[in-house]
Order: sequence, then structure tokens, then C-alpha cells
Amino acid sequence: QVQLVESGGGSVQPGGSLRLSCEVSGFTLADYGIAWFRQVPGKEREGVSCISTTAGRSRYVDSVKGRFTISNDAAKNTVYLQMNSLRPDDTAVYYCAADPLRCHEGLWVYSQPQNGMDYWGKGTQVTVSS
Repeated sequence: QVQLVESGGGSVQPGGSLRLSCEVSGFTLADYGIAWFRQVPGKEREGVSCISTTAGRSRYVDSVKGRFTISNDAAKNTVYLQMNSLRPDDTAVYYCAADPLRCHEGLWVYSQPQNGMDYWGKGTQVTVSS
């Protein structure tokens, strides 16, 4: 049974940090790229970052470059999103998802990655507020 379970969300002040985790089961990190998305009410889900060790790729949306770092631990079948210098506009529900194209630019640069994921987690809330 495929599962993706996010954890690590919470409330922080602007400038603070959080580390999100996405633990996957039912497949390995070699089988899929793992992506992070975020969504606020009334807006479309936005691709934030993606990593595929198999393909040797990692991607970030421009708004988080230099602040967020994606990494993985194959032994734990877990992907992390380290979020530093958080801003109020980072507030959202964060989801992880399994990317069958392993973060390929054809999906992430020239299309809408949220339409290409095979599996999704249920999300974790991140709130950045003073």
C-alpha cells in the first residue's frame, strides 16, 4: 500500500525555520521523484521543490531558492524540506507527492507539475506569522 506521510509543520515567526518530513511506504525513493507542493485557500497548488537521486535532479521554485533545501535519506525512505528565513507568504498547507517523471523539466518547467503526480500525502500546515 502506497503512503506518503508529511510531518514537521507548525507555527513560526518570520525569519524562523522548520523542517518538513515526508515518509513514504509502498515504494522506494529510487522509484519516484518526491516533490513538495503548497496550497493556500482559493489558490492553485504550487510546486515548491522536487528531488530525484536516481535522475540526479533537484528543483526549486524561484520564490524559495536560497531559503529552502530538499534532501533525502534512502535508508529511511524519507524526504526532507528544510525551510529557513520563512516569510508570511510561505504560509500554506504543504504536501508531498510522488513524481513518476523524477522531476523532469518537461513537467516542472514546461507544464504544471501538480497535474503529473501519482500519489499524494494529506498535507501539513505551515503558518508564518508574528
